Amino acid sequence: MNRPFTIAMVASALMAGTAQPILAQEEADDATEKVAIDKRYVNEINALATRPAVLKANQIFMDLEPQTKQDLIRLTEIPSPPFKEMERAKAYAALMREAGADSVWLDEVSNVLAKRKGKSGKKTVVVEAHLDTVFPAGTDVKVRQKGDTLYAPGVGDDTRGLTAVLTVLRGLEKANIETDADVLFVGAVGEEGLGDLRGVKHLFRPNGPKIDSYIAVDGHGISSITHRGLGSHRYRITFRGPGGHSYGAFGIVNPHGALGKAIAYFTADADQFTKQGIKTTYSVGVIGGGTSVNAIPYESWMEVDMRSESPERLAGVDKLLQAAVQRALKEENAMKRSGPDLTVEVKMVGDRPSGRIEPTVPLVQRAMAVSSYLQAEPALHVGSTNANIPIAKGVPSVTIGSGGTGGGAHSLKEWWLNDKGHLGLQRIMLVLLAEAGMAK
Repeated sequence: MNRPFTIAMVASALMAGTAQPILAQEEADDATEKVAIDKRYVNEINALATRPAVLKANQIFMDLEPQTKQDLIRLTEIPSPPFKEMERAKAYAALMREAGADSVWLDEVSNVLAKRKGKSGKKTVVVEAHLDTVFPAGTDVKVRQKGDTLYAPGVGDDTRGLTAVLTVLRGLEKANIETDADVLFVGAVGEEGLGDLRGVKHLFRPNGPKIDSYIAVDGHGISSITHRGLGSHRYRITFRGPGGHSYGAFGIVNPHGALGKAIAYFTADADQFTKQGIKTTYSVGVIGGGTSVNAIPYESWMEVDMRSESPERLAGVDKLLQAAVQRALKEENAMKRSGPDLTVEVKMVGDRPSGRIEPTVPLVQRAMAVSSYLQAEPALHVGSTNANIPIAKGVPSVTIGSGGTGGGAHSLKEWWLNDKGHLGLQRIMLVLLAEAGMAK
């Protein structure tokens, strides 16, 4: 999960079944909007949650906790850096087959797809968690346990999500619950970093499977509902010149000079641009280049990240970056005393679309109603997750947590605690069954 900030959002959630409306709260940059949960979705979830088969599945989730824990440890200890998810994908596919999916396969980019056929199959609902972690090859991913807490890089983000999706499939099978819609249980590649949501982008390719609703499982807890996609543009910008001796070649173009100017011009203009309007951010995250203190570098590069949930604002700050780079290139070339001109390569390495699914859409309403039913306060978020892709395409989509609690995401000290983690599984199942329809 790649979520640099959360839009706050909690309001009083009243008990289901009261005469007063149940509310969630969505805080935007300029206003706080109270979002009511339509009574029909409250009633729908109340009725669904008390069906005997659903109650049986809830007990199964609790009975399966030792196995779910072992699955979590096993998958966490299989390294899965972006672009190197194959070993974990194969192991996850085997677990999906053992869990009882009707068919399981790996697609062209190594997404794991497990299909559970519905009674009518007139629509398809996806439940997905991502296979990759942010950690590079060679990272120690051995799980260590202290008390009831599990510690390991990637144990929460998003390996817990993978095991939650897997256990929900197991619960449906063991409780003999049939859905009306087909369900695709997915382990997706490439959610983190420069993976750039490549797994889900592939799912939504022009000739890909028809998907009517999308439920991403990422993060923990049972309150959060991400229904707004935080878009981002990421670039690797490289200035190149001939390079040479710091004294003997003095007067040739210096890529570091251009890079420094580009950063200065961009940050000054972006600072002014981002002081008003919908929250928009920018960061020069990584810089590099050069070989020695007594050598004029032959290249200088930086990686830049820009984010906004507004496509217009994101395009605006992007335009400022492009202008700053060209201004710096022109000025550095004007300073040279000899040799060839400096060149620049501007390479987009990340493009996550933004968008919004309105809180009144049934899937969002159902997610809010389930949180409220489980005695949690529905909390509407903006975030950068795999759901960005379907959200941007107008497909009803949310990202919800996998239950339990955790912390230290993207760090070597990441941890996850099974604090009523079974409620996360119940939540995923209830949202899924409400969306896919529970066959009679």
